[in-house]
Amino acid sequence: MDNPTSILTDQAPARPAYLRGWRPWVIGGALLLGLFFIVRDGKKGPAANPTGRPVPVTVAQVRKGDMAVRLSGLGTVTSLSNVMVKSRVDGQLVRVDFTEGQLVREGQLLAEIDPRPFQVQLMQAEGQFAKDNAARQNAAADLSRFQSLVKQGIISSQQVDAQVSAVTQFEAALKADQAAVESAKLNLVYSRITAPISGRVGLRLVDMGNIVHATDATGLVTIAPIQPINVVFSIPADSIQTVLAQNTKTGQLGVEAWDRDMRTRLGVGSLAAIDNQVDPTTGTVKLKALFSNEDRRLFPNQFVNAQLLVDTLRGVVIVPTAAVQRGPQGSFIYVVKSDSTVELRNVEVLGTDGDDTALSKGLTGGETVVTDGIEKLRPGSKVALPKAAGAKG
Repeated sequence: MDNPTSILTDQAPARPAYLRGWRPWVIGGALLLGLFFIVRDGKKGPAANPTGRPVPVTVAQVRKGDMAVRLSGLGTVTSLSNVMVKSRVDGQLVRVDFTEGQLVREGQLLAEIDPRPFQVQLMQAEGQFAKDNAARQNAAADLSRFQSLVKQGIISSQQVDAQVSAVTQFEAALKADQAAVESAKLNLVYSRITAPISGRVGLRLVDMGNIVHATDATGLVTIAPIQPINVVFSIPADSIQTVLAQNTKTGQLGVEAWDRDMRTRLGVGSLAAIDNQVDPTTGTVKLKALFSNEDRRLFPNQFVNAQLLVDTLRGVVIVPTAAVQRGPQGSFIYVVKSDSTVELRNVEVLGTDGDDTALSKGLTGGETVVTDGIEKLRPGSKVALPKAAGAKG
């Protein structure tokens, strides 16, 4: 039997109960203490400490002047008309006299149908006309002789009446023959297909050598005029009364067309028409503007940003739009004071035009406002101005 005393001495002495599991509590307490200091130091950072390190910001000068008030809307460039050029007669296409994408003038020759069948028809109609005309002349001469003979009592008046009827029939036949001649001439004209309007031609739909018919569903080519050209865009229905009032007052509102990135202005035009109803699905009203498009920068079915000039604010305080912030108490701006600290100033916005915002109160011209780095500021924070801005100050 083993010695009990030797067994007990080989094992580690047992710990008191109050010391068991102390490590997890110590580690947890240390983590909580560290988190407390992190939160406290975060609250005392530069954004909340006016006497701390200056916050680098970007600034701009407040100015006074005139600012345009515009309504923006996504628009589509549309042609004044879109014409499908078709043949009016049947025949073989023997000539194509245009290049795809070419600008053409009204009346310019585009294509030609084989004219020989129509020349033959014209010759037949002219021959029939000459034949009936000779017969009418002969009948008219007989009528003149019959009228002389009836006066002498040689023939009866019934024969004269019959001859008058014959002359009338020949005259009617001549009119039908003349119509056939004119129809043949018209078909001969129609064999030369010309541009009905001026504009840019599209891709050719029929190749030379094909037989075309007046009843074909597809034509030869399409023509879309591009000078002038329209832009159709939409504005919120809430703004339509302002547009109507200003349009009545000024007679013509200006419209600018910009590319989709709002970086390049594509053209300047004027408001041409206002739709007669609000689109209930979008709550917008369609407007149409007319552009001269002299530089041809507007292209049919192109998407553009349209800006409608509805008013001009005169002599207002103008600040960069980036300087205006929104908070629970309304709009505000950080103004840089002479000691390089910032002051929070509540303002009222009159209107916005892209990068510019007009204010009704809160600032005066010549002050300096913060445009970038605002999220790090609190009232009284010191700021580090760019060198150019600091030199001006």
